[in-house]
Amino acid sequence: MEVILKEYIKGLGYKDDIVNVKPGYGRNYLIPQGFAILATESNKKVLKENLKQAAHKAEKIKTVAEELASKIGDLVIEIGAKAGESGKIFGAVTTTQVAEKLNEKGFEVDRKKISFLSEIKNLGEYKALLDLHKEVKHELTIKVVNA
Repeated sequence: MEVILKEYIKGLGYKDDIVNVKPGYGRNYLIPQGFAILATESNKKVLKENLKQAAHKAEKIKTVAEELASKIGDLVIEIGAKAGESGKIFGAVTTTQVAEKLNEKGFEVDRKKISFLSEIKNLGEYKALLDLHKEVKHELTIKVVNA
């Protein structure tokens, strides 16, 4: 079943992407929740026209995302967490904590656009991936220290 996504869905696609999904997923979740519409010929034509009009705007958004990635650069975010003697932290570091630290440094990044390359359960350095735009991904270093 082909659907046109109305917003970004992690693991599936970005806004205005035409994706194939299983019929049940499309009918029972994506369409009723307003995340997608059926990819009929008329909807595809409307999408094509909208994309043509939004091309300039999209280029500007991509440029802003690239500027943000270059400003962040090789910044290291330091997050304090309580840890036991073995270095294992109590709980886990979340994307919300990373987003808050980025906001403190002056970078506005939504927590939904942050993903960890590995689970953060111990003290040390980890990598996170910032999904700033469809074509702009940025790797961020997170240092977990004992609070």
